[in-house]
Amino acid sequence: MKNYLNFESDIKTLEAELEKLKDPYNQGGLSEVDTNKISKTQEEIDKKLKEIYSSLDPWQTTMVARHEDRPKSKFFIDNLFEDFISLAGDRYYGEDKSVLTGFAKFNGQSVLVIGQEKGENLDSRIERNFGMMRPEGYRKTIRLMELADKFNIPIISFIDTPGAYPGVGAEERGQAEAIAKSIECCMKLKVPTLAIVIGEGGSGGAIALASSNKVIMLENAIYSVISPEGCATILWRDPKKMLDAAKAMKLSAKDLFELKIIDEIIPEPLGGAHRDKNLILSHVRESILKNLNFFNEMSVDAILDQRKNKFLKIGRNKGFIRNPENLSTIDKNNNNIDKFYKKYRNFFFIISASLVIATLLLVYFL
Repeated sequence: MKNYLNFESDIKTLEAELEKLKDPYNQGGLSEVDTNKISKTQEEIDKKLKEIYSSLDPWQTTMVARHEDRPKSKFFIDNLFEDFISLAGDRYYGEDKSVLTGFAKFNGQSVLVIGQEKGENLDSRIERNFGMMRPEGYRKTIRLMELADKFNIPIISFIDTPGAYPGVGAEERGQAEAIAKSIECCMKLKVPTLAIVIGEGGSGGAIALASSNKVIMLENAIYSVISPEGCATILWRDPKKMLDAAKAMKLSAKDLFELKIIDEIIPEPLGGAHRDKNLILSHVRESILKNLNFFNEMSVDAILDQRKNKFLKIGRNKGFIRNPENLSTIDKNNNNIDKFYKKYRNFFFIISASLVIATLLLVYFL
């Protein structure tokens, strides 16, 4: 049974009609299949899908990103990689089933695969904690990322989480510290890292694994510091204002690409990734292959610099920096502010000292 979003009511009606047309054993008994009408109905569905999905607002995009039929990390891991060996445990506390991790082969090359997994049905979603990782999950990924770094194995992460788990137990076991350590680990890795946001990229729960050389998003995925409902609750004390929040947050792939926060958008099939899983699988495979090849000839220092520069450039314009493309190797002598300060620092010292003396004299005589 297909699941439809609230703005897809017309598509639901048309597809129900299409199913009846394809069924020769309808309520009227045995009948001929009207192929012309089937073709026209299918064309109408495609036209309607194109019309709706070409003008999604940010909240509708959020709904598509959360669609329960959307392909999850396990689907990509099972179908993109060979010889996947799942590894468990953080060697401190226990296993976190909300994240799948292990070594595998991609196009004959060894890779470490990390996937935040929400689950496919109610039972698996409860088991996977709806994709919300606990501290032991982040510590497990840190352990394996360091292992991959030791053996020069590239890392591919699939991001799909509403955020890190906010429970009391998680906080008691050091949730914030685990996320911070994960970000630190990601930034220090000497191997190429790819992060692909396939659904929701929520808050620190996502960025803990998405501090990568290349951050890639599916066309209808979202990536934000907080959920639209949470943002609306904080700003307006009204979670129903999630559309306003979603617009203000710039959480869609298109907005984030324009802001240069992400590096690439993977196009989805018409109507979302869940409508043609084989096609989205092909697109993701092409993207991974292209990006891994990009780093093949790069040295360790070049990989590290590329990652540092990527994050240092976010939110910057040229300003006083002569070379914004290479921020990680900035020489302080090239900074105009430093030059200005060095030239006039004696003058600043005299002015500051005069102000201090004047203040003391005023206090003494008054």
